[in-house]
Amino acid sequence: MAHTPHIVGDVMTRTVVAVGRDARFKEIVETMEQWQVSALPVLAGEGRVIGVVSEADLLPKEEFRESDPDRMEQLRRLDDTRKAGALTAGELMSTPAFTVHADATLAAAARTMAHQSVKRLPVVDAEGMLQGIVSRADLLKVFLRSDDELAEEIRADIVDHLFAAPAGDLRVTVVDGVATVSGHVRDTSLVPVAARLIRAVEGVVDVRFDVTGPDSVHSRATRAPSPDAPADVP
Repeated sequence: MAHTPHIVGDVMTRTVVAVGRDARFKEIVETMEQWQVSALPVLAGEGRVIGVVSEADLLPKEEFRESDPDRMEQLRRLDDTRKAGALTAGELMSTPAFTVHADATLAAAARTMAHQSVKRLPVVDAEGMLQGIVSRADLLKVFLRSDDELAEEIRADIVDHLFAAPAGDLRVTVVDGVATVSGHVRDTSLVPVAARLIRAVEGVVDVRFDVTGPDSVHSRATRAPSPDAPADVP
């Protein structure tokens, strides 16, 4: 679908602040404060991502500041204790870094963030070189698309191609991201297919159908069937 921003490269931030593995603790904190970010990719060589250092990696130094020495000795082998004594990005960073490629789908990026419990992913090329960064906020940008833009895409890329009917027989409207297809269709078995395709349009919140089939006298509004449920249409 030509209009939809459906891959990471469409929404990622291309200007990325990063640090080298030898960056010192205070330098990392100052860089985060200056650029108003909560995590930084850690790079080696000419830009290969080897880890990520986040606020969570920095906090153990403050957390263990007033810890009992005996407790510190008992926890010496724990990761947080190690990070409490770390001085450089290479010692602080979480590694290996969870990354994504620019051609990955937004859904794939969202799944990786959810499964790995991270808020952002460095975007890398095939050699692991940094190309950008994508955050949860970037993935949500698709829901800022206008209703008119969504309706135009649904009409042009789905409805006009899928349903063999004159254009005037079906109407597409979108209100607050909820798409409604109304009118007459010759083949109601295509409704579940249309529902899946419309849901795949980035920015669509929900799909509804208010359609009549060849043998229907009255139309009735229906919530579009889920991908695993049969269509609820006349």
